[in-house]
Amino acid sequence: MGASEQPLVPVDPGNVEDVLQAEMTRLASLIHNHTPHDGVFAQQIPGLYLGRSSRIDAEYVHTVHSPAVGIAAQGAKVVTVGNERYQYSGWRIFMAPVALPVAMRTTQASDTEPFLAVRLDLDPQRVGELALKIYPQGLPPVRRWRAGYVVNADFGTLNAFSRLVECLSDSSDMELLAPLVMDEILIRLLRSPIGVHVAEMGLVNSSVQRVAKAIAWLQENFALNMKVADLAELVHMSVSSFREHFKSVTSMSPLQYQKALRLQEARRLMLSNQLDATTACRLVGYVSDSQFNRDYRRFFGSPPNRDITKLRRQAQIAVLSG
Repeated sequence: MGASEQPLVPVDPGNVEDVLQAEMTRLASLIHNHTPHDGVFAQQIPGLYLGRSSRIDAEYVHTVHSPAVGIAAQGAKVVTVGNERYQYSGWRIFMAPVALPVAMRTTQASDTEPFLAVRLDLDPQRVGELALKIYPQGLPPVRRWRAGYVVNADFGTLNAFSRLVECLSDSSDMELLAPLVMDEILIRLLRSPIGVHVAEMGLVNSSVQRVAKAIAWLQENFALNMKVADLAELVHMSVSSFREHFKSVTSMSPLQYQKALRLQEARRLMLSNQLDATTACRLVGYVSDSQFNRDYRRFFGSPPNRDITKLRRQAQIAVLSG
């Protein structure tokens, strides 16, 4: 046996967990170094976001989640999409193949051990290019879709995320190495147990990409009246097939999706632009104040005026507490 040929040593499962935990701790430390306080921070690497929260959320935070992959390196968060619920913690990776209205709540965090997470937005075009190399004979059939997928991370994927965050410390690394590491992350995802679902978001005429095209239209035109039949025609699907696939991929119907976009935008307009409820509801496409109030209360848990007053009060307390 040559000097370079080392005998294979069986891996102790316990050691595997120790190695994964050590890499997760390293990733958490890197995230902490780039998050000066609570919040979500867009990084100089396009599509990379780092988040920090030192408090458990009393209520759900509503937002629209881009197609992305993320890891909670420390702490825990619950992500709700339609009727589906995902635990975002440990060394499990969460992946969403399309843009989704989600409700998120941090469930494990403290001043000494804040929730720390990394998110990388997924570029469907690049995913498609790499998927052709990973699946040169085409994708195996997909029988079931979900709004989100959770898979256990291996050391290689965790390490790639750590190296990507490390690139933030050097401008030349961001320019030269970060694109390579992002490709590595995509390749590892494509080769993972959820690889087929990742690949579908980038392949032309796949069910996921057709749903994504319909979603893009809804995001740009959510204030307009929409007919499901028109959306189905836009993506070249029958109405029944489109309804089925849209709900499988997003965990909601097209009308529910549009409603979520309208309500979130109305909330943003009232909170950021100081608009009253009537003006906001008209701008997002509602014609009935009473219907808007009912939908808003059902979606956010409080009627518009009470909800906005509470959010402004919480923002003031957060500023005063530093």
